[in-house]
Amino acid sequence: MFSLIPFRRNTGLGVRGNFWDIDNFIENFFNDSFIPAFFAPLNTMRSDIRETDKSYIIDVEIPGVRKEDIKIDLKDDVLNVSVERNEEIKEERKDYIRRERRYGACSRSFYVPGIRQDGIKAKYADGILTITLPKAEEVKDNRRVINIE
Repeated sequence: MFSLIPFRRNTGLGVRGNFWDIDNFIENFFNDSFIPAFFAPLNTMRSDIRETDKSYIIDVEIPGVRKEDIKIDLKDDVLNVSVERNEEIKEERKDYIRRERRYGACSRSFYVPGIRQDGIKAKYADGILTITLPKAEEVKDNRRVINIE
């Protein structure tokens, strides 16, 4: 159902351990496992996807976020999870004034064909957003072969 990219472990100089294999080097240069972690964006939402007999379950890590800041929508078989935080702290005391602002936004999308849209459920607890997507009933193939005369 989901288009997942397999993870390949980086062994240092080349993914398969051969530094002089230039074809392998170029192929894996654009692979996520080749690029060091400090180039990766900090605002990514990690997720786990599980499948049961009746549904797909997506667990998204969103620690430190209020439930009100999370938005989930589904359009054209694409499930979007987005978070937008806008925080402002004002503190005034006798000798100083402190004012801090912080804004951050991130989103994650999943291609989810073959689900029942009316039965989707979401729950947020302890920094984990759990989305349950019930599978749609299997559609029988209405295709038939037409002979050419």
